[in-house]
Amino acid sequence: MSQQQLGRGPSRAPGAAGAPGPVPQGGSPPARFVGWLGRFGCLAAGYAVFQFLFEVLPDSIDGAPAKYLISGLSGLATAGMTWLAAALLRARTSGPAPLTAPAPPAPAAPGPLPQVFGSAYDTLVAQVAEVDDPVRGRLIGWPHSLQELDGPARPTSLATAYGLHIVLDLGVQDGRLHTGDLIDTLWRLRLQGGGWSARSQGAVARPEVTAMVLGALARAGASRERLADEVARCEAGFTPELDSTGRALTHVVTTVMRGLLRAAPDAPVLPVLRDALVDGAFPDPQRQHRRCWSHRLSALPWPAHPDRPVVRHPAQPSALHTAQAVVALDRAARVLGEGPVERAAREDGVRWLLACPATAHDACADLANLREEVRRRHPDDSSHHEVLNVRHFTASWIVRALLTPGAQEIARQDGLEEAWQERLNGAAGAVWAAQTDGIWSWSRDGSMFTTTEELRQPIWMTYQGLSALRAHAVWMYQPDTRTRLL
Repeated sequence: MSQQQLGRGPSRAPGAAGAPGPVPQGGSPPARFVGWLGRFGCLAAGYAVFQFLFEVLPDSIDGAPAKYLISGLSGLATAGMTWLAAALLRARTSGPAPLTAPAPPAPAAPGPLPQVFGSAYDTLVAQVAEVDDPVRGRLIGWPHSLQELDGPARPTSLATAYGLHIVLDLGVQDGRLHTGDLIDTLWRLRLQGGGWSARSQGAVARPEVTAMVLGALARAGASRERLADEVARCEAGFTPELDSTGRALTHVVTTVMRGLLRAAPDAPVLPVLRDALVDGAFPDPQRQHRRCWSHRLSALPWPAHPDRPVVRHPAQPSALHTAQAVVALDRAARVLGEGPVERAAREDGVRWLLACPATAHDACADLANLREEVRRRHPDDSSHHEVLNVRHFTASWIVRALLTPGAQEIARQDGLEEAWQERLNGAAGAVWAAQTDGIWSWSRDGSMFTTTEELRQPIWMTYQGLSALRAHAVWMYQPDTRTRLL
């Protein structure tokens, strides 16, 4: 686009046909005369009028003071009118002041997010572990924590799956990390009987870990045929009879749903799990009786007592688990479709999140990090339990839930755009505040902000933080339409 089209230069050359000629220095003769009259003659004109009237006024006017008053006022009025006429003529003959085009907008400085992404990628490169296992072969991936302090670092299936997600989110910037190596490692870490488990879960595959790994592999492009066998094993083992504990926990059910929606969107178990998730919602009288979720989908009974019947443990509303349920139901709606019952539960969950009564939404109780235990009977010894400690980065889940397409639509329908944006910005601010150079840390006491040295850097937390910030940045993006280049 030319400078003339941008308004940065003259549209005509000097002296071109039709262009106005230059104005003579000092203006036209009438303008010069009236200008001189305005600068010096106004007083003379006023005095002349005063003198004239004083001489011609009849003596019948009451005394000399009255003649002086009338003549003086007339002289002052004449002087003022002469000055105003001269000023007006000067303004008309001098022409309008030249208009200068507004300066083009300066290119916006890059925000801090690219630097955070770059720092996170550099940390992943620096902390990747490479081990030659005599049984499994060459393993390339990450341990549970990016700051592994307990012995030599060794890749785990869950941490490597999260690392693969991060690499896919950030994009392969160079050859230092290769997605093919990470995919091969995940297949080599598969258990002997199929499936995957966490480091503390032993040699029995667990559905939440298996679904998480399958989702990462599917996203990275693993073949459907190879995934199908593991999906079938995951479905077969995730039944109320074989895994009553997992089927009763919101975290486990939603994790399996998200993984299978990526790896096998036509899996028969998905509608069943969605129905169980919808049935697990319950109304909260503290928030307009909107339905929400607890950490359990079914209530636990109190221990039996001789003096009272067995009663159900009241469910406690949880912003974390409500956000997890909203994310899972929104994804299922896009893949499987949605009926009125499922839609009502999902929308109630969103409205429950928007009904947070706090005033400071970057540090409210809904954003508190949580931890829970997944306790299952040990497969080899029923008198012992297999315990998996699960920690939750709550603020990242709130961001992901509020950024679902369904949540934004509900906010528009209910006229809650302002409340939605306040809660979204508060949660995103909490996510941002918890990172240092693109890495998120979890303290031993579970608090988000800490000054102690007892920190861990779980890779799952960094993935959730980066994913939430990336989604928030995509939503905030607005193209600059102030200038258009042809």
